[in-house]
Amino acid sequence: MGRAAPHIAVVPSPGLSHLISLGEFSRRLVCRFNFSVTIIVPTNGPSSRAEAAFLDSLPSSISHLLLPAVSLADLPPTDELETRISVTMARSLPFLYDALKALVATTELAALVVDVFGADTFDMAREFNVPPYIYFLSTAMSLSLMFHLHTLDSTVSCEYGELTDPVRIPGCIPIHGKDFFYSIQDRKSEAYKWYLHHAERYAMAEGIIINTSTAFEPGPIKALQQPGKPRLYPVGPIIPMEVDPPTGPNDCLDWLDDQPTGSVLFVSFGSGGRLSHEQITELALGLELSEQRFLWVAKPPDNTAEGGYFAVDTRNQALSFLPEGFVERTRGRSLVITSWAPQIQVLRHESTGGFLTHCGWNSILENILHGNGVPFIAWPLFAEQNTNAALVAGGLKVALRPAAGEDGVVRRDEIARVVKDLMAGEEAKAFRVRMKELKSSALKSLSEDGDSTTALWEIANKWMHDPVLEDSN
Repeated sequence: MGRAAPHIAVVPSPGLSHLISLGEFSRRLVCRFNFSVTIIVPTNGPSSRAEAAFLDSLPSSISHLLLPAVSLADLPPTDELETRISVTMARSLPFLYDALKALVATTELAALVVDVFGADTFDMAREFNVPPYIYFLSTAMSLSLMFHLHTLDSTVSCEYGELTDPVRIPGCIPIHGKDFFYSIQDRKSEAYKWYLHHAERYAMAEGIIINTSTAFEPGPIKALQQPGKPRLYPVGPIIPMEVDPPTGPNDCLDWLDDQPTGSVLFVSFGSGGRLSHEQITELALGLELSEQRFLWVAKPPDNTAEGGYFAVDTRNQALSFLPEGFVERTRGRSLVITSWAPQIQVLRHESTGGFLTHCGWNSILENILHGNGVPFIAWPLFAEQNTNAALVAGGLKVALRPAAGEDGVVRRDEIARVVKDLMAGEEAKAFRVRMKELKSSALKSLSEDGDSTTALWEIANKWMHDPVLEDSN
């Protein structure tokens, strides 16, 4: 018998970007299909104000449960972000088990949806006869790499970054090994072992819901839909579509109102990305040398690229970490802030003409859907961001990538050159046309008869009408 309003359990990994993407997916289920959702949030410390505000903004049909925080004090400080996330998820499994047990005692769960680091929950899901699904919040190219990782591990003897020829992953553009996820560049690392572990378990999923569209990635999506893999549901882009404007005056938007159309480069490395002090200095002086207008969300330096990932801070801070006299010398054609910028509204603004980004997938999608043909400068920092950069620059052909020196630092002259090329160069004109085409294709995918909407209906219909898993015993 069909169920009119299924209940779904959703488990994001720690991190604001994971929570937002799965929260927006949950919002679609509630608003379109009258589902109810419980978001179960593993933690390794206090929630940030941004996370709490996002959870409070969700519809009443979406409840949430914060699991007890697990300690990571025993991990070496050099452990990569993916290791810390994976260990958090592993140590949260007993709490997750208790939460799921309580849920199935009071409601009939139609599915358990976990994100990229959550596949270790599949055993408990099957114990409770709940179908397990992965919500993959990045690109189909990244998912293809995950499915191909064990093959690469068994056939490549060197580090992937040492490969001289591009790697051909089914359905994808050729990609250099140096553009694989940052944390699989060292095959002896704990993060690499965790990636192999997660990738091996992906095949156990009943299906994979992915936050991308055939408009962006037809090749890898087609390859992922071949027999032998879990059913794929490309439902993206899943990002906020309607965003309320900030209440009261806003320095960013007020300043943009006074700038010429398409003249401003928006510089933001996301909520968690950080640069070293040396790189911040080079970026500042490169922006100054470019003589272009810019709006920069500048965060204090950190030698760890993901230094702000677990501790998103939206407070204003002093600009003392910038080069002496920089703010004064660029006054009039720049605005530098250290707190929070309303990213979607900035990207929508007619004065914004370029976006220097860390290449988080959420930020890329927000710019495609909300920007007015705004091309990218791709500056990845951690996780799968360099793979995303390879896609936007080499696949979608809407981005420039600055070249770093042998020490890993992008120097001021290179920054000035790339900024000038993006904001005033001939190549960028083709990027802007292509960005508008991508936006049109994405909106078509999200229309009532579009590919992404059809995929969303398919998975929702399955949860409304399919029985729960049969008891394997």
